[in-house]
Amino acid sequence: MACLCFLVSLYSGFTDLQVIVEKAPKARLRDLDKKKYLVPSDLTVGQFYFLIRKRIHLRPEDALFFFVNNSIPQTMTTMGQIYQENHEEDLFLYIAYSDESVYGSL
Repeated sequence: MACLCFLVSLYSGFTDLQVIVEKAPKARLRDLDKKKYLVPSDLTVGQFYFLIRKRIHLRPEDALFFFVNNSIPQTMTTMGQIYQENHEEDLFLYIAYSDESVYGSL
């Protein structure tokens, strides 16, 4: 019983979010080497942009846009806030990325 209580309290402190990042259908950017990420809930969207930019080897002058449910999230919003408002029933947050600011009409 004590072991089960420890596991529950350990899990309740778990703050990493399950995020799937996929290239938008007509984006002209490189594919990511992996699509599934465990992201700290207190990481900002801007910090996550930086991580993804590095993984797809973007130059500073190259544009990168994220879309969550066809909307561009604000860079100062935490990933935890985005997750709470937009995660799917499978408990994943889905983010599409593109080099254009209009999703679906690239």
